[in-house]
Amino acid sequence: MTVVDAVVSSTDAGAPAAAATAVPAGNGQTVCVTGAAGYIASWLVKLLLEKGYTVKGTVRNPDDPKNAHLKALDGAAERLILCKADLLDYDAICRAVQGCQGVFHTASPVTDDPEQMVEPAVRGTEYVINAAAEAGTVRRVVFTSSIGAVTMDPKRGPDVVVDESCWSDLEFCEKTRNWYCYGKAVAEHAAWETARRRGVDLVVVNPVLVVGPLLQATVNASIAHILKYLDGSARTFANAVQAYVDVRDVADAHLRVFESPRASGRHLCAERVLHREDVVRILAKLFPEYPVPARCSDEVNPRKQPYKFSNQKLRDLGLQFRPVSQSLYDTVKNLQEKGHLPVLGERTTTEAADKDAPTAEMQQGGIAIRA
Repeated sequence: MTVVDAVVSSTDAGAPAAAATAVPAGNGQTVCVTGAAGYIASWLVKLLLEKGYTVKGTVRNPDDPKNAHLKALDGAAERLILCKADLLDYDAICRAVQGCQGVFHTASPVTDDPEQMVEPAVRGTEYVINAAAEAGTVRRVVFTSSIGAVTMDPKRGPDVVVDESCWSDLEFCEKTRNWYCYGKAVAEHAAWETARRRGVDLVVVNPVLVVGPLLQATVNASIAHILKYLDGSARTFANAVQAYVDVRDVADAHLRVFESPRASGRHLCAERVLHREDVVRILAKLFPEYPVPARCSDEVNPRKQPYKFSNQKLRDLGLQFRPVSQSLYDTVKNLQEKGHLPVLGERTTTEAADKDAPTAEMQQGGIAIRA
């Protein structure tokens, strides 16, 4: 693992971005991953190293202990370069992107504070795409957007299939003060506009709520959503629906859309839409020793119904999604292994753990879950 502060060569600055072509796995190529220590990014870095790529990962401080999991990855000692870069430091982003054949822009604020969410997300995205254009070597930029840029539309009917053509209503996001979804939507709009203007080949992945094992030491927001149902902090579940996907599949999706010359546009990355009740039932079935809530916080209104969606574009690229029940099982086991969740009861042996593993087809709330 190397820490660098690269210098942009003046001979490369301003050269046109190369057209996207088929990208053989690894093959000595160098790619940049912004926000490399993040939840999705960490798995992406791991996958890229396994495939033989050299990875330049941007982090705020390469010496921060929170990057230890990246330095421990197989291949990191030889092919991982941690670059000190803030998302709003254009010169630092240019140095990180210099010499790369691909850029994965995964870094983004995760907050409902409009001042901390909207401008940094938009400006940081514009900086990354402009840096890719200036580098002159980048074949393709992969931008990590969100389901938040897709589904926030009160006018969408219940029978509409949510796919890549759907966009969140910015006015509705503003009225409801959903600044995360607003920020993700305007950042993606900015990405498409900047890429068009600069002639950069851009593809986008729109993940839903991401679950699955952590590589980093700390619990992120989406995993906290699962942890609260196990540690006693949530006594009820909401009358709400949510789409879920495994973090390892999200990383796989990013690599597939980068490598495939057929990939274009947006790619909805989701395995299944579940009501919160379905989620807690799966958790209670797999881990009955935890105080998983059994009561809905809303016992007055009708049960919210899952929306329809299409993940066909990613399946056409060969992605086979893990069942959400498997992802939830792996999430809980990982939380136990990392000490975020105590192991309760006497079933702490390998044999006992194997008995908990998903092996059957469960029917949860009318939705077939392979568990």
